[in-house]
Amino acid sequence: MVRRKTEMKRIENATSRQVTFSKRRNGLLKKAFELSVLCDAEVALIIFSNKGRLYEFSSSSINKTVEKYQRKAKELGIDSIAVQVQENLQHLKEEAVSMSKKIEQLDVSKRQLLGDCLESCSINELHQIEETLEQSLSNIRSRKDQLFKEKIKQLKEEERALVEENAKLREKCEKQSRLLSTTLQVVHREISDVNTELFIGRPPER
Repeated sequence: MVRRKTEMKRIENATSRQVTFSKRRNGLLKKAFELSVLCDAEVALIIFSNKGRLYEFSSSSINKTVEKYQRKAKELGIDSIAVQVQENLQHLKEEAVSMSKKIEQLDVSKRQLLGDCLESCSINELHQIEETLEQSLSNIRSRKDQLFKEKIKQLKEEERALVEENAKLREKCEKQSRLLSTTLQVVHREISDVNTELFIGRPPER
């Protein structure tokens, strides 16, 4: 049976949400333990459920690990980095929302150009759609005329090449015809020179 990919959004059903939380929490705690043992890493994990219940794991002391993190964060300026990351995320979210709106507008515009979703359009909007369609038709006709002209030019060039080829073949045929006529005349003369008299009886003695 193929396992379906879980959609990353909040589970609306409370029972399913609690079951998923328990399974994922236990799996996360197990992975944290394995990481600390296999890699000899100092790991601290803190989880709060949606009801505020605390779950934690630490390979040593969670308080010491948190203090160590705070000292390291202060040294590296992680607070300012976190703020910058948060700002970047907010900017990306705004861009995503803006792009989503643009895509929706383009989809509506496409439907309107196809003759759908026109009920909510005003007179001015319908006039703009009409002008857009007329401009599109003008561009299409212009492109079609250009393709026709290019095709006609191509056919004329092919016709010229065929005429030249036909002229060469005609000249070749005429040469072969003249040669054949000359050959027949020579053969006819040779046949005429042959003695074709008929003798009855014994041939005369010489």
